[in-house]
Amino acid sequence: MVSIGGTASTTSLLRVMNERAVLAEIFRRGKASRPELAQATGLSKPTISVALADLERARLVRPVGLRTGSAGRAALLYEVRPEAGWVLAVDVGRSYVRFALADLVGEIAVRRDEPSRAGSHAELVVQLTELAAEVVAEAGLAAGDVTLTVFGTPGVHDKETGALRLAPNLPGWELPGAVERLADVTGSPYIVENDVDLAVVGEGAYGLGEGVDHFVYVSLGTGIGMGVVIDGRLYRGARGAAGEISYLPVGEGDPLSDPGRGMFESVASADGVVAAARNLGMVVDSAKDVFDAARRGDEAALKVVSAEVDHVAHALAGVVAVLDPELMVLGGGIGAQAADLLIGPVSERLTRLVAFRPPRIEASMLGADAVLLGALAFGLATARDLVFERLVAVTPPG
Repeated sequence: MVSIGGTASTTSLLRVMNERAVLAEIFRRGKASRPELAQATGLSKPTISVALADLERARLVRPVGLRTGSAGRAALLYEVRPEAGWVLAVDVGRSYVRFALADLVGEIAVRRDEPSRAGSHAELVVQLTELAAEVVAEAGLAAGDVTLTVFGTPGVHDKETGALRLAPNLPGWELPGAVERLADVTGSPYIVENDVDLAVVGEGAYGLGEGVDHFVYVSLGTGIGMGVVIDGRLYRGARGAAGEISYLPVGEGDPLSDPGRGMFESVASADGVVAAARNLGMVVDSAKDVFDAARRGDEAALKVVSAEVDHVAHALAGVVAVLDPELMVLGGGIGAQAADLLIGPVSERLTRLVAFRPPRIEASMLGADAVLLGALAFGLATARDLVFERLVAVTPPG
């Protein structure tokens, strides 16, 4: 026999499940009518009506107009109230910090980029806090209106110590408790994710990875890292360090000479490209200078590019052997600046390094916004659940 309390709990659970299914379908469609929601979810029209009434009462959805057809009555359309929640995405890099504040349907209200004060942990936290306050105020919001803040950073967040591991470009963040200081930036719930993991999420949501179940995003720039999507889902590994390909044993360097950098990163990152060029007598200030010289036919620069192709091809061969991705997306400063010099030769080299036909390699279309867009995509999915739990799941039915 089922007790009255058990029956009430079951009814409440079904109500929440129905409302969640209806809300998810409205998010997917943008606007939807009762008949469309019934057909898509398999729920009865009366159940749809009850769910919509509860969602509207919680101020999570609203009627937005009518859809007229060739016959029959016009259908009332519903959409999610964009201002029901807000996501603040933050890309924390060595050179720049980037902010984007978006409503619950993903429309960006405020965008801000600034040179990073990453030389000091304390100074960078102050900068992030000041910028967050400015961005939120510019949108006409208070700090408490932000549903979720997502920080994308280099390295791996050690949740036991609160330190950021494998992030030599952010001095001071390797100290215990350093990451927890981000709680003060907005005062809202927050998530810290690896920046390249977020970049692969962004590529899957808005770029070349959309609809691709198995792909990787390889960031070549100041540092080197890789984000991995397997079966359509981000793969982090046991300790969140999946994709740290900077430590692959690729190149001629001593892997112990710089404990802050992996062997592959020491030769193939922007600093590695510049060092190789200077060893050949070139006077350059950046990797971009080297690639520009290679396009002009400079012999030394072409040698540097050939070495970069060799390093990258060998690293990607290891990735192909282990993961067998369908697509490899190149991003980061070098991936963006030198795609025309790297992709063709790397693809050709891979055909001789792997057992099967290698995956296609393409340059990211998202550019410097890959991490920020990934933070938004990740944050929106999480914030929608948070808003639902806050506004709907705990609200008694009418």
